[in-house]
Amino acid sequence: MTEIAPVDPQGRSVIQAYGGGRFRISGTEFAGSVIVLVDAVLPWSDGDRGDVSIAGLSPVVEAEPAVEILLLGTGSTMRPLAPDLRGALKRHGIVGDAMDTGAACRTFNILAGEDRRVAAALMADA
Repeated sequence: MTEIAPVDPQGRSVIQAYGGGRFRISGTEFAGSVIVLVDAVLPWSDGDRGDVSIAGLSPVVEAEPAVEILLLGTGSTMRPLAPDLRGALKRHGIVGDAMDTGAACRTFNILAGEDRRVAAALMADA
């Protein structure tokens, strides 16, 4: 697993490491793809299949307080966000940004540390 520099969580989810199909978030290991909210981590089976849809992102869309930024970690290589998904997120007031999973993990920690209303949908790499 790739370690990320420690961040003081102050009651927030912190992504500490990723790789090998796993994540360590706030001291807990998760196998497979996950959705990370500032205050919760959920398994994301759609991410394991590479099937990203607005329905599969319902925890992000329905989060309270509302999420403003969704970071989509697409594995070891960046794949662009499909235009229809970008539009669906925008209709819910969410800006979607796709990047490789490592970059999404690091960016999530920075934005969460700035008290931004951010979420990450992270595809696990084998």
